[in-house]
Amino acid sequence: MTHDGETRRLILWTIAMSLGGIVMLCVLYLIRSVLLAVYVSTLLAIGFSPAVLAVERWRIAGRKHAGLPRWAAILLLYVGFLVFLALVLGIILPPLALQASALWAQLPAYADRLGRLLVRYRLGSSWTDLLKGLPSPSLAVSSLVGALQSVVGAIGTVVTILLLPYYLLVEAESLQDGLLQLVSPGHRVALARVTSDVAVKVGAWLSGQLLLCLAIGGTTSVGLWLLGVPFFYVLGLIAALGELVPIVGPLVAALPAVLVGWTVSPHTALFVVVYFSVQQFIEGSVLVPRIMERQVGVSAVTIVVALLVGSELLGVVGALLAVPTAAIVQIFVREYLEGRNHDHS
Repeated sequence: MTHDGETRRLILWTIAMSLGGIVMLCVLYLIRSVLLAVYVSTLLAIGFSPAVLAVERWRIAGRKHAGLPRWAAILLLYVGFLVFLALVLGIILPPLALQASALWAQLPAYADRLGRLLVRYRLGSSWTDLLKGLPSPSLAVSSLVGALQSVVGAIGTVVTILLLPYYLLVEAESLQDGLLQLVSPGHRVALARVTSDVAVKVGAWLSGQLLLCLAIGGTTSVGLWLLGVPFFYVLGLIAALGELVPIVGPLVAALPAVLVGWTVSPHTALFVVVYFSVQQFIEGSVLVPRIMERQVGVSAVTIVVALLVGSELLGVVGALLAVPTAAIVQIFVREYLEGRNHDHS
């Protein structure tokens, strides 16, 4: 009876744990968007932590050993970022708005020109035939309501991602102490070393990514302006945003510039293709090795694999998070391998 009772308890415990695991997986799936927002906020907090430490070390005038409190350093960085963003928008936004409105006004003409081109080369139907496939008004209204709900949800997510890193940075020390308490005392030194390496790598990735976006966006706008391509401000912004996604993003961002260049002349489109090709060659051979691979320490092969996995799991968001996630995984794998080699020796 004792053996049968233990077997029965073991079976019940296995069933309970299996059901609990299934429930946990279902809950994680239902809150996946929340977990993703928390992960992005955590990456931003980790990325900004070196800058926060640097600001904290600033000495207040007249006091030898006093620096800024952590909350003040974080608030100063936030205010500085907002002021910088306001200055940049004040310089870029007026011509950007003018060019964006002009581009929007000329989109029907571009669409008609593209439609005639497709019909000429028998690559597609006319736009009149395509308009017959548009949804009914009721379906369009329901789609519009769904789109508005998605926009409201996206705004809430963006606000959360902007505010949560502040609180994570303020509570960074207590959060790290709590994390260290979860492991045995013998592993706390290694975990502290891993968290420090993660902060350095993610900070290098964030600063390097921002620098790449600024470099690509600025050079794209200047290059397209020299080539006589209209809407170069808008196209430069698209190129800067495309730089957030490694390898694939710049190729996709170059397509609108080529199409707009084609509306000027086929030769202009060809020059745009050549310009983007040279730009991507310089980026791949000079900028990325110097900025990303040296600072973050993630090889090109690792970036490609991480990009494929991230885009397959989470789409564009996964591609955006591929490089920092690969850097974090690389740190944990290296720490594990070094610890195992140390144990064997």
